[in-house]
Amino acid sequence: MARKNKVYIIDVTNRDGVQTAFIGLSKLQKTMLNFYLSEMGVYQSEIGFPALQHEWNYINANLKLADKGAMGTMRLQGWARAMVEDVQRAVKYTNIRILNLSISTSEIMTEGKFGGRLNREDILKMMTEAVACAKEAGIESIGVNAEDASRTEPYTKDRRYDEDYLIRFALAAKANGADRFRYCDTLGYDRTVSIYDSVKRIAEAVQMPIELHCHNDLGYAVANSVEGAMGALDAGVDAYINTTVNGMGERAGNADLVSVILALKKSRGMQDLDVLDEKIDLTKAWKVCSYAAMAFGQPIPINQVGVGRNAFAHESGIHADGMLKNRKNYELYSPDELGIEEHEIRPLGRIITTGEYGGIKGLKHVYQQLGVELENERDILRLVQYAALHNQKPLTNDELLFIAKYPEAVEQILTVDPRRVD
Repeated sequence: MARKNKVYIIDVTNRDGVQTAFIGLSKLQKTMLNFYLSEMGVYQSEIGFPALQHEWNYINANLKLADKGAMGTMRLQGWARAMVEDVQRAVKYTNIRILNLSISTSEIMTEGKFGGRLNREDILKMMTEAVACAKEAGIESIGVNAEDASRTEPYTKDRRYDEDYLIRFALAAKANGADRFRYCDTLGYDRTVSIYDSVKRIAEAVQMPIELHCHNDLGYAVANSVEGAMGALDAGVDAYINTTVNGMGERAGNADLVSVILALKKSRGMQDLDVLDEKIDLTKAWKVCSYAAMAFGQPIPINQVGVGRNAFAHESGIHADGMLKNRKNYELYSPDELGIEEHEIRPLGRIITTGEYGGIKGLKHVYQQLGVELENERDILRLVQYAALHNQKPLTNDELLFIAKYPEAVEQILTVDPRRVD
């Protein structure tokens, strides 16, 4: 039976995923990832930090691309601290129209981060002032994040969590113009039962859409995201699950994009509920996952859900026999559902490439192989050279095509000026 309320995907790879220690993405790679996510039908991409100077050109260029239709229907959203000065800086230097504002709500974080200078009432005041500022500045859609929501209240006498403060927090955000509440299991502390109960109670009391932002420190990120979303749906509101491609993210990572989608579509009892946003195109999964693996410089784990090399490999005699008779004996889904086809075979023999030190002749040859005749070849060569320098790795065919199609946007994306502006 189909549900009235739906689960939508907000991918946060370009904000939380790039905070993974020791690795990251270039601005062009973040742009390409937005492009692939939009092809996949993702509802919204958290594209970065509009209060951060080195993000401004990238963010503004991506917003221009979205206005031209390059990102399909996908919404582009920024992340900022729930502080008036961050909101003012974001709207002054970027054209961002969707913001999520974040502040810690657990006592352990507020005491540890603010050194005892702020109490819970101060946190509420900071958050509501930031939301009001964003609303007054013309931000069209505002989400409010309760960082460390899962550890916000101590156990009560009956050994259950008391969400009263989170309800106050969400109601105050709603009263000041917020339209989404993000429940952050920042340390992956929740269990499926506890997050379902907490989210359901908050959603029933507040009656606004709930975002689920779950980390994987205890291995629960995907399960908690799905069960938290079901708590929101059972309370009669829409749910938005935060994901990252290949589960990238701080410490043990975030809820993996493909795993969440497959869980919502294929797990027990979910097949007939039809809760997932119908725009999601799972056949684009392999494309976005393989690109992210290349861009981050982190191979897809061999046993990664859906897209790992062993996701459809069978060795055991019993398994192989059953699989050969009927793949459904040992597979819940097939490779073609995720867009996995024959692996590309790199041609042997003579290969002409272009990049940081390439020239006109090589550039023209490469683009001719891609079926593109260049009119402004010297401008494209300059951008290709800088893009290769920017990425610090060879450009993909899609990146080369993107440069040829959107040269003005690429020029803005590649421009980073470290001089202080204020």
